Amino acid sequence: MKRVSRRTTALFALVWAIVLCLLIFFTQLAVKGERWALFSANGNIYAGGALLAGTLLDRSGEILNEPGEGGARLYNDSREIRTATLHAVGDAQGNIGTGALKVYAPKLAGYSLISGVYPRKGENVYLSIDAQLCRAAYKALSGRKGAVVVANYRTGEIYCMVSSPSFDPLNVPDLESEKYEGAYINRAISSAYTPGSVFKLVTLAAAIENIPDLFERTFTCDGGVTIGSDYVKCTGRHGAISIEDALAVSCNSAFAELSLELGAETLERYAKQLGLTESVSIDSIKTASGQFEKAGEGSADLAWSGIGQYRDTVCPAAMLRFMMAIANGGKAADLTLLRRSGIKALLPPPDKRILSAETAEKMSVLLSYNVYKSYGEANFPGLELYAKTGTAEVGGGKQPHAWFAGYITNEDCPFAFAVVVENGGSGRSAAGAVANAVLQEAVRRYGNK
Repeated sequence: MKRVSRRTTALFALVWAIVLCLLIFFTQLAVKGERWALFSANGNIYAGGALLAGTLLDRSGEILNEPGEGGARLYNDSREIRTATLHAVGDAQGNIGTGALKVYAPKLAGYSLISGVYPRKGENVYLSIDAQLCRAAYKALSGRKGAVVVANYRTGEIYCMVSSPSFDPLNVPDLESEKYEGAYINRAISSAYTPGSVFKLVTLAAAIENIPDLFERTFTCDGGVTIGSDYVKCTGRHGAISIEDALAVSCNSAFAELSLELGAETLERYAKQLGLTESVSIDSIKTASGQFEKAGEGSADLAWSGIGQYRDTVCPAAMLRFMMAIANGGKAADLTLLRRSGIKALLPPPDKRILSAETAEKMSVLLSYNVYKSYGEANFPGLELYAKTGTAEVGGGKQPHAWFAGYITNEDCPFAFAVVVENGGSGRSAAGAVANAVLQEAVRRYGNK
């Protein structure tokens, strides 16, 4: 009997050991199965580091990249589209780490927890970008370094994501030359720039919610403001102006005054709340983080930080999301590079409120007035435009970075945008012209549909 009891105990122990091992195995499979299946040495789906399976298309079904014979990846027939969409698509070797070929490799390979990837031949993956819109953006940049990103502020789908410099992946140039410096970097999501006056919208949001008499105040600008032994120079001598006109003429004096009144803690809190200092998630892609470094209370550095200088930096994708929130009643939809389709297209997209609806409405009114007063509606024909420029000083004898960010309210084209032209000079003339070219193409393609 004792012998039977010992055998039974041993048998139960063995069974439980097997069960435990199976639990550990299936847990590891669930967590790491995708990584195992997509290991670069898996000859079923990789050849020479290039993915063998899956076709990548834009939102209209235009093929951007597909598998060819002998392990080659075939790009679009158009050199212009290949170049314009390179950073969204990625290169076959994976040097562009944020490209779809790398990020969405599991989807392209057709990975499933049940069947893995073998013997499947991969899947069609539709990106949210419009190849023709990307081409228009890259052409508008005219070889200058910078980034353009446009998204539907209701759904979060990115319709245009362009980074320059880029290159034709079928005819790779000498990337060591200065012309192609940083060519593997997607500047739209992996770079952060001094924002200049577009950051005044952060200070404006904080002022709307923390200074009750903001819209009854009159600010006085004599060409700048003296703070201690320092001087914050303005863009002009604006005299007595309201907050509406202070934003329209981008008055440094008025926004320096607001920055000092709000204080470093409040500005830092709003920069974080509005998503400008933290990494933004685009599917599984993490964008570059921005920065707002608190300066001493009552200092000129604090004044400069509130007008987008000092040590402020912002990622274009984060600025885009901020614009989306203003346009969308304070709610920022989650950004995605995948086309919403099927049941996902019927469901409301995930979003996060980062502004009150009242604050967003007040900012919209000021942004509309901004375009009317300072930029000229005739320079953006047919566009229901709400926007702010930024001319960000970068020092070193270089031209300022040029920013233009905002949105349009065409019912068929609910698009927000952010444009940066490195060392482009004036935000209005450099980045504004790029934005106009892209938005005009967007309205032509999607308006009145």
